[in-house]
Amino acid sequence: MARPLLLFAAMRIVLPVHGDRVSPVLDFARRFLVMSASGDALSVEAEVVIDDANLARKARRIADLGAGVVICGAVSWPLEAILTSAGMRIIPNTCGPANRVARAFLAGDLTEGAFLMPGCPGRRRRGRHRRGRGRRNGR
Repeated sequence: MARPLLLFAAMRIVLPVHGDRVSPVLDFARRFLVMSASGDALSVEAEVVIDDANLARKARRIADLGAGVVICGAVSWPLEAILTSAGMRIIPNTCGPANRVARAFLAGDLTEGAFLMPGCPGRRRRGRHRRGRGRRNGR
């Protein structure tokens, strides 16, 4: 019986880093690793400095890196919304050595508690629906 041919498209991953670890807050990160993954092979394409406090410009620069996935620590909802609307998948609440995090992502093991930021309830989508001011008890 013929073995099925598995094709893996190359994927680019962006990780904000502080030292060799995933930066705790994407909004304030300055250094970013752009990694290329194909199958189980992982390589660092570039290390980029984005030193811009304006979230819209920072998001545009991150999106211009051409990655489909951003793996990060905490992220504000405005920055997450801008990146998501640019077509990027955001995996927040992640901590650990950048290389190990990227490898765990490729292996499908990023859900392990070892890579979850302390105090975070999990990787579920956080709610974006807020009630208007002054509304109480569902009124």
